[in-house]
Amino acid sequence: MKISDLFTMIGGLAFFLYGMHLLGEALAKASGSKMEALLAKMTNNPLKGVLLGACITAVIQSSSATTVMVVGFVNSGLMQLEQAVGMIMGANIGTTITSWLLSLAGIEDGHTILTLFKPETFSPVLAMAGIVLLMAGKTEKKKNAGSILLGFSILMFGMNTMSSAVKPLGNIPEFSNLFVRFSNPVMGIIAGTILTALIQSSSASVGILQALCMTGAIPYSAVLPIIMGQNIGTCITALISSIGAKPNAKRAAFLHLYFNLIGTVLFMSGFYAIHLFYPFAFLEEAATPAGIAMTHSFFNLFATLVLLPFSGRLVRLAHISVPTKTTYEAELPVKRLAPLSNMDKRFLDNPALALRQCRKTTDAMINLASETVRETLALLCHYQPEKAEYVEALENDIDKYEDCINDYLFRISHASLSESNLLELTMLQHCVGDIERIADYALSITIGIRKIEKKNLHFSKEAKEELHLYGDIIFSLLKYTIEYWENPAPITANNIRQLENDRNRIAQRILKNHKKRLKKGKCSVNMGFLLSDVLSGLDRIAKHSRHIVDSIQDFSME
Repeated sequence: MKISDLFTMIGGLAFFLYGMHLLGEALAKASGSKMEALLAKMTNNPLKGVLLGACITAVIQSSSATTVMVVGFVNSGLMQLEQAVGMIMGANIGTTITSWLLSLAGIEDGHTILTLFKPETFSPVLAMAGIVLLMAGKTEKKKNAGSILLGFSILMFGMNTMSSAVKPLGNIPEFSNLFVRFSNPVMGIIAGTILTALIQSSSASVGILQALCMTGAIPYSAVLPIIMGQNIGTCITALISSIGAKPNAKRAAFLHLYFNLIGTVLFMSGFYAIHLFYPFAFLEEAATPAGIAMTHSFFNLFATLVLLPFSGRLVRLAHISVPTKTTYEAELPVKRLAPLSNMDKRFLDNPALALRQCRKTTDAMINLASETVRETLALLCHYQPEKAEYVEALENDIDKYEDCINDYLFRISHASLSESNLLELTMLQHCVGDIERIADYALSITIGIRKIEKKNLHFSKEAKEELHLYGDIIFSLLKYTIEYWENPAPITANNIRQLENDRNRIAQRILKNHKKRLKKGKCSVNMGFLLSDVLSGLDRIAKHSRHIVDSIQDFSME
């Protein structure tokens, strides 16, 4: 093998891996938020989980990405461990689609219609179509389609380049002897595991194996154990992802490992037991890309069919491997902060999904802000020290929400975002700031009320009634804002506008009546200042509620 062939092979490998990355990223972006809608349909039926896992993996072309996503959903509590079993099994089946696509590189030249399916024939056409869509496409969908076509073309070009570069290896005895050693099942499994663990993609390692087998020097006896090892090696991504996660997420990663380990042991034990009595002649034949794809698919289907009925036992085994702590398990966060776990770092590879999770967390934040305002308004009528402390605790939690959500949005902003995702991210950033300010002003009012109580001062009966009425309008305005946040319907926007008019009118009336009471000596100057502070705080809450509505409307109009 010439040194130029070596450089060509390295270049081909680089194109192959980049093409796979570009294709997977474009497919994930195209599927976007639809993926969560699919996952939302998940039931406790493992068979449906298998089908769903296979479909998602076939779409995003990465079993590792699907499994890491499952670990993230289990970690955030959105999916039960029992539901994860089927998804993980399905992911292993779905990833075999890639090996079938790559097997097109093994189509022999001839005068048949099959030559049209050779990468050399269609890759340049797809690449040109992809470039045109990417550069001239006006919509995000067209640009995504262009990236998918371009990624697939680069992938196939890299595969073809690798195959051409390694063909001379078929004439080198040392190369053939190397793979003969892998005919030893243990050696082959170890080699496949290490290769896949290093590049963290079973699809990529299977593709490399398919390219090498085009030398005609690798027998099926060596290919079979390597493929088994590749299935085990792909588990490393989920295991790494589960580091620092909750126990259930670690169990999901172990489920993936046990599925592939037990499946490999059963398959290899059965296969070689039969081989002892009825030798398989094909083991000495040279492997082909299509043969590797078939072996890869057959193993994953076999493992799923055999282990699916025992999914409950696999879950039990995962619980044994990661036992529940006898102490309060991992110091679970208080209930109010639990939604923060929605924003799992494992979702960052899929920006649309990460934004959905961020939106869910913001749902919890805005409802906490509403509770803060409600408790503050209750203090206006009847002051209770413990309730004032509760308002402080709520505001402190909302600050944590703001920090965590903004940090998560900052991380998402570094990803490749579609135009709609970018607009949603900007909208969330604005809304999160406004929600935090609502809680701040509620706390400010609470501190003002506490000062009144300490000085043993009291609002007049008329002032209390007016503040109660004004508070009801502010809280209704906030409730309609949350309703609009959840479903931006025109009728809700009209209700908000009407309340805004009522609020302005009543605020003017309260100030006018206060001046009258001041002249008649029914109210002190100090109480006037405190009344003004309370009204100003409530006014600010109303304005930030309006800002949230405006941000949603701006996002909806784009």
